[in-house]
Amino acid sequence: MTNVLITGCSSGFGELAALTFADHGHTVVATMRSPGRSAALNSRPEIHQLALDVCSNDSVESAVAEAIHTAGSIDVLVNNAGIEVFGAVHLVSDDEVQRQFDTNVTGVIRMARAVVPHMLERGSGAIVNVGSVAGLVGAPYSGIYAASKHAVEALTEAMHFELSHRGIRVHVVEPGQFATALGANSVHAAAMPAGTTEYERWQRYRAAQRTLVNGEPAPAQLVADVIHAAATETPSKLRHPVGADAELIVATKASMSFEDFDATMRTVLDWHE
Repeated sequence: MTNVLITGCSSGFGELAALTFADHGHTVVATMRSPGRSAALNSRPEIHQLALDVCSNDSVESAVAEAIHTAGSIDVLVNNAGIEVFGAVHLVSDDEVQRQFDTNVTGVIRMARAVVPHMLERGSGAIVNVGSVAGLVGAPYSGIYAASKHAVEALTEAMHFELSHRGIRVHVVEPGQFATALGANSVHAAAMPAGTTEYERWQRYRAAQRTLVNGEPAPAQLVADVIHAAATETPSKLRHPVGADAELIVATKASMSFEDFDATMRTVLDWHE
């Protein structure tokens, strides 16, 4: 069995991934900014909880050192911590862009700096980056979030080429719409308040988008299961789209020109604004 460090475990994919790895007998270090926030993790004393803020170098380095001391090694790193900033690209502020990228992109890099040298010393390891289907398609009003997840795709590919020949496997999981707290904890651009034309258009798009999952996002456990499989099964592919909507979008975009994809998705969503 392996020792697993997971970021962003207070809820959603991270919390479920921690529980899933533990259920399979792995030693789990579940990290979050404020340990103790998850009742599910609190009920599992065998899961170690550590404070870790991916936006702080000191926090990352301290938590990784403590995780290695506690578990003896880090065999699997799951980069799950993330936030979502909604807003038309021309309306988001510098601070909002910085907040989005510092967590979703620079956070992944900080974790890699702290963990990869340890894995290289051991000559083995696996890194699973939690991306999104947004990393393959730039949806309206999710441009900044999508840009951050496009960056995760690029980082994953580069790390694969840099590390695979030295025994470290790197993967990206690309969920579509799932029932997690990410949406509830998201923020939208301050320059796009409720009642404005752009806000109302965004809401109409979100309603159309939900038709891809018949209005009911799939259970997030499916993503946790794919994260576990990507980390533990060999051989394993680089990319793992998860969810019927993600698979539809990926397959459709790959099969046609962007112009045809644009027309097809507008028809599928019945969104012609």
